[in-house]
Amino acid sequence: MVMLKFTPEDHALVTAAVTRAERASDGEIVTVVTEKSDSYHDVGLHYAVLAMLLVPAAIALLPQSWIDWGTGLFFGWNAVLTRGALMALLFVKLAAIFLIIRYALAYMPLRMALTPGTTKTRRVRRRAVELFRVGAERRTAGRTGVLLYLSLREHRAEIVADEAIVSRVAPELWGEAMTDLIEEVKAGRPGAGMAKAVERIGAVLAEHFPKSRADENELPDRLIEL
Repeated sequence: MVMLKFTPEDHALVTAAVTRAERASDGEIVTVVTEKSDSYHDVGLHYAVLAMLLVPAAIALLPQSWIDWGTGLFFGWNAVLTRGALMALLFVKLAAIFLIIRYALAYMPLRMALTPGTTKTRRVRRRAVELFRVGAERRTAGRTGVLLYLSLREHRAEIVADEAIVSRVAPELWGEAMTDLIEEVKAGRPGAGMAKAVERIGAVLAEHFPKSRADENELPDRLIEL
């Protein structure tokens, strides 16, 4: 999979879209894009442990003739293994399977492909909320900050809004912004997608929070790339 990159032209396109959108409302839009929202190391660990636990089950299901053949192949005919030797052999197999799977899943594209979609969605949402709390929540006088967050490897995006917006804007109203963003990202135009989503968000904000004379630009308009 080819990773999408944001060019200087993309940055300029998104920044211009944010500037235009904020001219029509008191809302403040923050745009953030990142390669991934989590490293998913625990996912690789879980798969390795699961594979390791399947080893005893697989051995239990093997026909006795296969076990006898394998024992004879490695330890000679009529070999009789002690309980200690059997346990040591089982331990070696468990450790080998664990390490093989663990190191195979160190390859990020494979680990990402095997991560359940629900896990990706939760991690992206959690990261978006964390960034919103740090960079936008309650940082505007009217509590009108909005974060548009795109996580490229997970192919997921989130919109997180401040309390004044949440109280007046139904979550479904962000649907068109998300649709425009995802469609453009799938087409290989992430900058255009972010810009279109910003325009949709700006239209919603202009309807519910029209521009007032006292409004100031309180949050950065530029696209933040992590």
